[in-house]
Amino acid sequence: MTDVQPVMAGDQVPVTRRSTPPRTAYVLALVSAAAFGTSGPFGKALFQGGWSPAAAVTARIGIAALVLAIPTVLELRGRWHLLRRNLGTILLYGMTGVAGCQLFYFVAVEHLSVGVALLLEYLSPVLLVGYAWLTTRRRPSRLTVAGSLAALAGLALVLNVLGDVRLDLVGVAFGLAAAFCSAAYFVVASRSHEEGLSPLALAGAGMAAGVLPLVAVGALGLLPMRASTDPVPFAGHRVSFLVPLLGIAVLAAAFAYVTGVVSARMLGSRLASFVALSEVIFAVLFAWWFLGELPLPVQLAGGALIVVGVLLVRAASAEEDEPLDG
Repeated sequence: MTDVQPVMAGDQVPVTRRSTPPRTAYVLALVSAAAFGTSGPFGKALFQGGWSPAAAVTARIGIAALVLAIPTVLELRGRWHLLRRNLGTILLYGMTGVAGCQLFYFVAVEHLSVGVALLLEYLSPVLLVGYAWLTTRRRPSRLTVAGSLAALAGLALVLNVLGDVRLDLVGVAFGLAAAFCSAAYFVVASRSHEEGLSPLALAGAGMAAGVLPLVAVGALGLLPMRASTDPVPFAGHRVSFLVPLLGIAVLAAAFAYVTGVVSARMLGSRLASFVALSEVIFAVLFAWWFLGELPLPVQLAGGALIVVGVLLVRAASAEEDEPLDG
């Protein structure tokens, strides 16, 4: 979260202004988005090796929880009371940002094309603009609206949704549910206070909370849980299943979530959610690099529009008086 500094106006009445987020915040947000973007190639390798999406997601979050367990314990040593005081935050973070986003997205994919499902999930920045409007009673500026429209248009082009559009009400409902979970993730991740959890502790505890509903879904047979130890195709080679599994768990989950929380606290939920749209750009680039799936010119144009949208929202955040996270 950005610092808030009081300054004196001409009539000596205190006025609140925000300091500009440091460049480190944007770098971390982009690094987090890039890490999340690697989940596509890693996940595809597992799927081609016989893994079901639900099994891959459960293993991803479970391993990430184990990776973060020791650092989280060390971080909380002597301060275990923070877990009790932040239990609601941990559960909300784990149920929405960790488990909800992925489960609802995969259900949506069963009824919609991948592009449309992703487009629905990435409506979260627009939802956060609306959330800020409702909570602050302040209409978003023209720059914010223009940035939102530009980012959404760019997202649609990157995902090439016009090339394969099929709508289903059930799929749309779950896609929107994934968007609400994503929005909740940014709101929770951006909160910071004296008695709150550090980014590492929140991510670690949230992973542990998020894996529980995934295991429950598998145990109840609501989604197929198939896994295999056979070699899988990745980057033009046959490799051990551990390569993409550890990649999707350590890089695209543990590392991505921790850096995501850090950047969200520095940027605020709304701006962080717009910068996070760059994940789809990285996903396209990684698919090109690892899988040989060349991006179309329309996708490159869409990437440029997303950048324009983020810059417009950033400019709006610098001019508005309310906090960046709305």
